[in-house]
Amino acid sequence: MIYALTILMLACFVGFYVVWGVTPALHTPLMSVTNAISGVVLLGAIVALGT
Repeated sequence: MIYALTILMLACFVGFYVVWGVTPALHTPLMSVTNAISGVVLLGAIVALGT
């Protein structure tokens, strides 16, 4: 459990610094791709729960 929380915290910090380090011109496409990936992950989780 502690291992998973450590990975989550590291991912949050890395994601925060990556998003804030991107130039404003690339921010919208980056967030668009991030939202698309989140949707695919959510869809995969729903499919996995159904089987």
